[in-house]
Amino acid sequence: MDGKQPVPRLYREPDRAARIKLIADSYARLLGRPLVEESTDIVAALWTSPRAIVAHGTEADPVFFFGNATALAAFETNVKAFTGMPSRLSAEAPLREERQALLDRVTANGFIDDYAGIRISARGRRFRIGPAVVWNLLDAEGLRHGQAACFTP
Repeated sequence: MDGKQPVPRLYREPDRAARIKLIADSYARLLGRPLVEESTDIVAALWTSPRAIVAHGTEADPVFFFGNATALAAFETNVKAFTGMPSRLSAEAPLREERQALLDRVTANGFIDDYAGIRISARGRRFRIGPAVVWNLLDAEGLRHGQAACFTP
């Protein structure tokens, strides 16, 4: 990823941009360090990060609402397809139970920084992620808005 791709319009929509900002805010609050360098445009900083960054909401079957350019390249997909996909589909069916156990650990502990696993791209290519950090998206009042992950592909 060359960092020159413009931020997708979808990510600039006010409600979504606020949710995306929560990715960085929650990471800093829980881990005590910034996810990306401080910026006046945090959405762009997350979009262009060399680390893959993804996030899903709190739906019964959580759906991705953010994947940065690095993540979209790893998952071999585009913004429209990725942001309409239930996050469970990022793992193959036999590995979904393992993935759910990891998400349950994150829910209980706030974050984990020792995750590794296999994911599947939109084209069916398997790839390893890890070490990955996975954390809860928490607002200033502690209300959970989903979960996020970052890894180096």
